Amino acid sequence: MKRWKNLAWLLPALGAVFANGCVERRFVITTHLPGMPAPMDASAIVYDEKGQPISATPADRQFTYYGKYRFVLKRDGYQTLVVEEQVKAPWYEVFPLDFISENLIPWTIPDVRRFHYELQPLLAIPPEAVLEQGQLLRAKGQSEGVPLPGRPPAAPVPEIGPPPQVLPTPTPP
Repeated sequence: MKRWKNLAWLLPALGAVFANGCVERRFVITTHLPGMPAPMDASAIVYDEKGQPISATPADRQFTYYGKYRFVLKRDGYQTLVVEEQVKAPWYEVFPLDFISENLIPWTIPDVRRFHYELQPLLAIPPEAVLEQGQLLRAKGQSEGVPLPGRPPAAPVPEIGPPPQVLPTPTPP
Protein backbone atom coordinates (compact mmCIF):
# COMPACT_ATOMS: atom_id res chain seq x y z
CA MET A 1 0.00 0.00 0.00
CA LYS A 2 2.85 2.39 0.81
CA ARG A 3 4.32 1.66 -2.61
CA TRP A 4 1.20 3.02 -4.34
CA LYS A 5 1.34 6.22 -2.31
CA ASN A 6 4.87 6.86 -3.56
CA LEU A 7 3.76 6.30 -7.14
CA ALA A 8 0.76 8.58 -6.66
CA TRP A 9 2.94 11.71 -6.47
CA LEU A 10 5.59 10.37 -8.88
CA LEU A 11 3.27 9.96 -11.87
CA PRO A 12 1.99 13.59 -11.93
CA ALA A 13 5.54 14.85 -11.41
CA LEU A 14 6.82 12.80 -14.37
CA GLY A 15 3.86 13.94 -16.45
CA ALA A 16 4.64 17.60 -15.72
CA VAL A 17 8.30 17.13 -16.65
CA PHE A 18 7.60 15.30 -19.88
CA ALA A 19 4.60 17.40 -20.98
CA ASN A 20 6.66 20.56 -21.50
CA GLY A 21 8.42 19.50 -24.71
CA CYS A 22 7.40 20.99 -28.01
CA VAL A 23 8.72 22.34 -31.29
CA GLU A 24 8.08 26.03 -31.99
CA ARG A 25 7.80 26.50 -35.76
CA ARG A 26 8.08 30.03 -37.18
CA PHE A 27 8.51 31.83 -40.50
CA VAL A 28 10.46 35.07 -40.70
CA ILE A 29 9.97 36.81 -44.05
CA THR A 30 12.13 39.78 -45.04
CA THR A 31 12.38 41.84 -48.22
CA HIS A 32 14.97 44.00 -49.92
CA LEU A 33 14.25 46.92 -52.21
CA PRO A 34 17.00 47.54 -54.79
CA GLY A 35 18.72 50.86 -54.31
CA MET A 36 17.44 51.39 -50.77
CA PRO A 37 19.79 51.35 -47.76
CA ALA A 38 19.25 48.55 -45.27
CA PRO A 39 17.51 50.54 -42.48
CA MET A 40 14.99 52.02 -44.95
CA ASP A 41 14.46 48.65 -46.57
CA ALA A 42 11.19 46.99 -45.62
CA SER A 43 7.45 47.23 -45.32
CA ALA A 44 6.10 45.05 -48.07
CA ILE A 45 2.79 43.52 -46.99
CA VAL A 46 2.87 39.72 -46.76
CA TYR A 47 -0.31 37.73 -47.46
CA ASP A 48 -0.78 34.02 -46.69
CA GLU A 49 -2.19 31.31 -48.96
CA LYS A 50 -5.76 32.35 -48.05
CA GLY A 51 -5.17 35.98 -49.02
CA GLN A 52 -5.14 37.14 -45.41
CA PRO A 53 -2.47 39.70 -44.49
CA ILE A 54 0.19 38.41 -42.11
CA SER A 55 1.99 41.72 -41.49
CA ALA A 56 4.49 44.10 -43.02
CA THR A 57 8.01 42.81 -43.45
CA PRO A 58 9.82 41.66 -41.49
CA ALA A 59 6.87 39.30 -41.00
CA ASP A 60 6.88 36.65 -38.29
CA ARG A 61 4.31 33.85 -38.16
CA GLN A 62 3.92 30.47 -36.51
CA PHE A 63 3.11 27.44 -38.62
CA THR A 64 1.90 23.98 -37.66
CA TYR A 65 2.74 21.64 -40.53
CA TYR A 66 5.59 21.04 -42.93
CA GLY A 67 4.86 21.24 -46.63
CA LYS A 68 4.24 23.86 -49.29
CA TYR A 69 3.38 27.43 -48.33
CA ARG A 70 2.44 30.27 -50.67
CA PHE A 71 3.08 33.93 -49.92
CA VAL A 72 2.17 37.11 -51.79
CA LEU A 73 4.32 40.21 -51.18
CA LYS A 74 2.97 43.62 -52.22
CA ARG A 75 4.38 47.12 -52.05
CA ASP A 76 3.37 50.28 -53.92
CA GLY A 77 5.67 51.00 -56.84
CA TYR A 78 7.03 47.42 -56.93
CA GLN A 79 5.97 44.26 -58.72
CA THR A 80 3.75 41.91 -56.72
CA LEU A 81 5.75 38.80 -55.87
CA VAL A 82 4.04 35.40 -55.50
CA VAL A 83 6.33 32.74 -54.01
CA GLU A 84 5.91 29.12 -52.97
CA GLU A 85 8.21 27.62 -50.37
CA GLN A 86 8.60 23.92 -49.70
CA VAL A 87 9.25 23.58 -45.97
CA LYS A 88 10.79 20.20 -45.22
CA ALA A 89 10.67 18.63 -41.78
CA PRO A 90 13.97 18.47 -39.85
CA TRP A 91 15.31 15.08 -38.81
CA TYR A 92 13.81 15.27 -35.32
CA GLU A 93 10.31 15.77 -36.77
CA VAL A 94 10.28 12.55 -38.82
CA PHE A 95 8.17 9.64 -37.58
CA PRO A 96 8.73 8.13 -34.93
CA LEU A 97 11.22 10.73 -33.61
CA ASP A 98 8.54 13.43 -33.74
CA PHE A 99 6.78 11.86 -30.75
CA ILE A 100 9.93 12.25 -28.68
CA SER A 101 10.64 15.84 -29.78
CA GLU A 102 7.01 16.91 -29.34
CA ASN A 103 6.22 15.14 -26.06
CA LEU A 104 9.18 13.81 -24.13
CA ILE A 105 11.95 16.39 -24.37
CA PRO A 106 11.45 18.86 -21.48
CA TRP A 107 12.43 22.03 -23.40
CA THR A 108 11.24 23.92 -26.45
CA ILE A 109 13.02 23.27 -29.74
CA PRO A 110 12.94 26.35 -32.03
CA ASP A 111 12.50 25.72 -35.76
CA VAL A 112 12.82 29.13 -37.44
CA ARG A 113 12.66 29.32 -41.24
CA ARG A 114 13.95 32.54 -42.79
CA PHE A 115 12.86 33.60 -46.27
CA HIS A 116 14.33 36.67 -47.95
CA TYR A 117 13.01 38.16 -51.20
CA GLU A 118 14.10 41.02 -53.43
CA LEU A 119 11.29 43.14 -54.85
CA GLN A 120 11.64 44.59 -58.34
CA PRO A 121 10.40 48.09 -59.27
CA LEU A 122 7.39 48.39 -61.58
CA LEU A 123 8.23 48.99 -65.20
CA ALA A 124 6.70 52.15 -66.64
CA ILE A 125 4.94 51.22 -69.89
CA PRO A 126 4.03 54.16 -72.14
CA PRO A 127 0.31 54.46 -72.95
CA GLU A 128 1.02 54.21 -76.68
CA ALA A 129 2.52 50.73 -76.19
CA VAL A 130 -0.52 49.59 -74.19
CA LEU A 131 -2.88 50.94 -76.89
CA GLU A 132 -0.88 49.22 -79.65
CA GLN A 133 -0.91 45.90 -77.80
CA GLY A 134 -4.66 46.21 -77.22
CA GLN A 135 -5.30 46.87 -80.92
CA LEU A 136 -3.22 43.83 -81.87
CA LEU A 137 -5.18 41.65 -79.45
CA ARG A 138 -8.49 43.03 -80.74
CA ALA A 139 -7.51 42.28 -84.34
CA LYS A 140 -6.44 38.76 -83.37
CA GLY A 141 -9.72 38.16 -81.53
CA GLN A 142 -11.79 39.36 -84.49
CA SER A 143 -9.91 37.14 -86.94
CA GLU A 144 -10.27 33.93 -84.89
CA GLY A 145 -13.32 31.82 -84.28
CA VAL A 146 -16.68 31.50 -85.95
CA PRO A 147 -19.53 33.93 -85.27
CA LEU A 148 -22.45 32.44 -83.36
CA PRO A 149 -25.49 31.57 -85.51
CA GLY A 150 -28.24 34.16 -85.45
CA ARG A 151 -25.91 36.98 -84.40
CA PRO A 152 -24.66 39.60 -86.78
CA PRO A 153 -20.90 40.05 -86.87
CA ALA A 154 -19.58 42.59 -84.43
CA ALA A 155 -19.17 46.10 -85.75
CA PRO A 156 -15.59 47.29 -85.90
CA VAL A 157 -14.58 49.42 -82.97
CA PRO A 158 -13.80 52.97 -84.08
CA GLU A 159 -10.26 54.19 -83.63
CA ILE A 160 -9.79 56.42 -80.65
CA GLY A 161 -8.30 59.74 -81.57
CA PRO A 162 -7.02 62.57 -79.45
CA PRO A 163 -9.53 64.07 -77.00
CA PRO A 164 -11.58 67.00 -78.29
CA GLN A 165 -10.33 70.41 -77.38
CA VAL A 166 -12.49 72.30 -74.94
CA LEU A 167 -12.47 76.02 -75.45
CA PRO A 168 -13.02 78.26 -72.45
CA THR A 169 -16.41 79.93 -72.35
CA PRO A 170 -16.26 83.69 -72.46
CA THR A 171 -17.45 85.46 -69.35
CA PRO A 172 -19.65 88.53 -69.75
CA PRO A 173 -18.05 91.78 -68.63
